[in-house]
Amino acid sequence: MTDLPRYLQLLWGREPAGRRGPRPGRTIHEIGAAAVAIADENGLEAVSMKSVATAVGFTTMSLYRYVDSKDELYAVMLDVAYGPPDLRFRPESAWRERLTAWARRITERRLAHPWIVEVPLAAPPLSPSMIAWMECGLAALDDTPLTSQQRLSAMLAIDGWGQNHVRQTIQMGLSGEIDPDSPQGAYLQLIGQLVEADRFPHLASAGPEALDGDEAAFFEEEFAYGLGLLLDGIAALIARQS
Repeated sequence: MTDLPRYLQLLWGREPAGRRGPRPGRTIHEIGAAAVAIADENGLEAVSMKSVATAVGFTTMSLYRYVDSKDELYAVMLDVAYGPPDLRFRPESAWRERLTAWARRITERRLAHPWIVEVPLAAPPLSPSMIAWMECGLAALDDTPLTSQQRLSAMLAIDGWGQNHVRQTIQMGLSGEIDPDSPQGAYLQLIGQLVEADRFPHLASAGPEALDGDEAAFFEEEFAYGLGLLLDGIAALIARQS
């Protein structure tokens, strides 16, 4: 059996009894919170073993009593940043309402800590908060006729799309109010000069509709539309299963 890494033992409260050595001066959650604060203020690139150790009053070597690598530090950060899900589904709510609430709530956590979508993942998450979010997403589909694998795949499809939507809109500067003088504001004017109807007929016809909307609402409108498409697909799968 593979041994549970030390950082997971600490996150799950499963540290072996009788462990030798000095008692840790900080908890794993305090270390994760310090790393999250650094990333929130200065970006993910500012997070290092040295910067986190300094923030909690450790030497860099002392931090290795908690995490063996930066990948493990990232895993702790994600667990702290997401936190446990605080969703309570109403007994009478339908699966679509529950899954929508789950997708929106986890997206709120990502927008609160935008660096989350930049974290490179060395392996699927195993920390308690991340596992709890997966459990909550599966619970949203509990009363459907889908198999366990279909529920898991449906949840992962929505979660992957949600992460990418947050990542794209943040990278393009479209997650909030758009300054007309910013590169994002200029884009809407410049693309009109470049998209010629004879060369790009579909874009040319779609352009006026896109420009008629409120650019500041881009994130929400595209989130609702994309999520609706995925939910429609799950509904069709459920109908076939029934």
